[in-house]
Amino acid sequence: QVQLVESGGGLVQAGGSLRLSCAASGRTFRSSAMGWFRQVPGKEREFVAAIKWSGGSTAYAVSVKGRFTISTDNAKNMVYLQANSLKPEDTGVYYCASGAFAAVARAYDYWGRGTQVTVSS
Repeated sequence: QVQLVESGGGLVQAGGSLRLSCAASGRTFRSSAMGWFRQVPGKEREFVAAIKWSGGSTAYAVSVKGRFTISTDNAKNMVYLQANSLKPEDTGVYYCASGAFAAVARAYDYWGRGTQVTVSS
């Protein structure tokens, strides 16, 4: 079992930045990667970024590439999402997930409860 707890969300003006954190505990060695997804009411959960625990390979959604950076602190079992140049369309609940290195939600086995990010125009 893996437990994931997100933090760092909030209200920010367009152009601003936030740093989201995800604390992973439990059997984290069973997963090869971590991902961030986001969701707004009435829409499907959307891939944002993913990173491999080993080697640090990353992947990003086209909509966030160049603005967001995913990283890990392997010693602390932490995953971060640095979100810069935020836009109103980045608003949503951001979820941390543990699983395979992929851009689809079904590849991830464990999910946190999410943290709300609201970007005002």
